[in-house]
Amino acid sequence: MWPEPAWPIGQGPDGSRIVTVAFVSKAAYTWRDGVLAVLVLIALVFDVAFQNAAWRPVAAVFGLGLVLAVLVRRIHPLSAVVFAFGGFAILDVAAYVTGTEPMTLHSGWVVLVLVYSLLRRRAGRDVIVGLAVVALAMTAIVGVDFPGIAETIAGIAIVLLAAALGASVRYRGIAREQLITQAKLQERERLARELHDTVAHHVSAIAIQAQAGLFLARLESLSGATEALETINREAARTLAEMRMMVSALRDVRERSPLTPRHRIADIERLAGDSTTTLRIGVELRGDLTNLPPAVEGALYRVTQESVANAQRHAQHATRVSVEVTGSATDVRLTVSDDGRRVAAATSSHGFGLVGMTERVTLLGGTLTAGPNADRGWSVRAVLPRPDAAA
Repeated sequence: MWPEPAWPIGQGPDGSRIVTVAFVSKAAYTWRDGVLAVLVLIALVFDVAFQNAAWRPVAAVFGLGLVLAVLVRRIHPLSAVVFAFGGFAILDVAAYVTGTEPMTLHSGWVVLVLVYSLLRRRAGRDVIVGLAVVALAMTAIVGVDFPGIAETIAGIAIVLLAAALGASVRYRGIAREQLITQAKLQERERLARELHDTVAHHVSAIAIQAQAGLFLARLESLSGATEALETINREAARTLAEMRMMVSALRDVRERSPLTPRHRIADIERLAGDSTTTLRIGVELRGDLTNLPPAVEGALYRVTQESVANAQRHAQHATRVSVEVTGSATDVRLTVSDDGRRVAAATSSHGFGLVGMTERVTLLGGTLTAGPNADRGWSVRAVLPRPDAAA
């Protein structure tokens, strides 16, 4: 069984209707249709050879029409069904009216393939019209040449089985297509988060330090400019390393390499090394922080990194950023707060950073809140459950 897609069958992630799907062959016909057409032709030869002389021309023409219906069943399934069932009904009614023996075609089994193709490749109005034609044709055939109750029920059941099989294959195909689309969207979201939290983070730090270096250079403060250049050099090296790792992971066909380095709780303490003379970063780890899953540790690091970067960019006149990570028996709590004055534009627009942090925490079953403190500054709080606590 296919797993359930994240949105209704027949709809895209934005609610739009899926009219065509990629699993439908773009070719007018395939080698399978050629094989079916040859089988119909072989049956037609025997039908014409052993047919009543009066019906031979009709059998030949109608049989060739069935061959054509097989070849176009992928692009014109409704027309193929209408021709086949309508043709058989007209021939049986004509035989009844003229008082002659009904024409027997052993190639008639192909109508089951045509019904399957209709439900496999079409939906909505085409299916309703096609099934209505099938029902009317079978009613006419049974009405003029009743084969018996058992044979009638068996014939109807076989036609319905072919229709149900076609609809089932179509449903599974659409579900599979939607699962592929969903997987692609999730992968794009993951790449967006990783790029934002790695490359964008370091490039932003480079831009800030470059502006500070230019300002200090104009003031002829060589020590401050040197510090800014050292930060730029450090961030550029990190960016190159993480970019190389990401490219290497994307090129790994075995998909065993992580996109970015796996960060642990201990790496959060290293963020204090990004402190400057004007903004101090303090990190405090408390409680039980052992035996945490790598995903939880990585999420805590990325949320801390992004929160500290936001404070560096947006917190005006801030002198300190406090990072507190507290582990308990049931969860891990992270709080990142600064003592600066938040810019109005920053409070009204969260950008992609808060979205990425929320996605990371939510995927692990946690919660994240962000907002201004009561007095001044800004705080980000995340709570991540411990998987072993639920057990």
